[in-house]
Amino acid sequence: MTSSIHEPPLSPEALTTQKAQPEKPVERKPVTLRTISKYKEQGERFACLTCYDYTTAQWLEKAGVPLLLVGDTAAEMILGLPGTIYAPLDFLITITAAVKRGAPHTLVMGDMPFMSYQVDEAEGIRNAGRFITEGRADIVKLEVDHTYATLIEKIARAGIPVVAHIGTRPQTVKMHGGYRSSGRKAVDAQRLVDDAIAMEEAGANMLLIEAVPNEVSQRIVEKTSIPLIGCGGGPACHGQIVVLQDLLGLSSWQPSFAHPVAHLGEQLMDAASQWIELVRASNLGPHPYTMKDIELDKF
Repeated sequence: MTSSIHEPPLSPEALTTQKAQPEKPVERKPVTLRTISKYKEQGERFACLTCYDYTTAQWLEKAGVPLLLVGDTAAEMILGLPGTIYAPLDFLITITAAVKRGAPHTLVMGDMPFMSYQVDEAEGIRNAGRFITEGRADIVKLEVDHTYATLIEKIARAGIPVVAHIGTRPQTVKMHGGYRSSGRKAVDAQRLVDDAIAMEEAGANMLLIEAVPNEVSQRIVEKTSIPLIGCGGGPACHGQIVVLQDLLGLSSWQPSFAHPVAHLGEQLMDAASQWIELVRASNLGPHPYTMKDIELDKF
């Protein structure tokens, strides 16, 4: 241990300079599947959000969100289409890569869209691989039940991590005449538990369950050993996910399980209104670009 008894005391100016030096930002350790498993083992609940672009991904990583889903909800949130089934495969792969570039230390989940894996197993494996290689995703999500066990097994065997999305599956809503919750009857609840078990046995790394009673999620937690993310799945789930626009108060329709923590839609309107008035009043502040007098004379 070195003594500083003979060193001269710092002047007030030096102390001020010392205090004013900004601290170096601590680089965040990458979040991996192992990280998520540790959260589960330690009983630590983890947050997830959807994300669709590089800039937003940067801010969400700075906030510490460990997992981002580049969801097929981009069809609605970004493209203005009437449902998730209209999400184009190449578009989702492109924006998944953008999100990963914005949040390189965050676990990024690519959402396989409607008809990218239902037609043919070989095509499904190939498209899952595209999300990993072209989209830079860390894991892919498929909306499935027990009948997809063989496909999940083959994707996992190819070395591609999988999230099995069970419960209410938006890609199949047309079969039910619209969006609805699942597992509210005992027979349906047991079917979802069986789906979850089948998905884990097939090699899924995580489960995501949507719009079910908490009792169903609790039973799945008891019967499986992999992390369970809830989207309206109740507090028994290890993680929780909502659409970012719902959380920020930017959506025209608010799901009952997604409570906004901000009202950025109103703030956005206010900011745009202020800009309109500034332009009308020609109140844009000093113009930053000027010409030298000699150039102005020539002009």
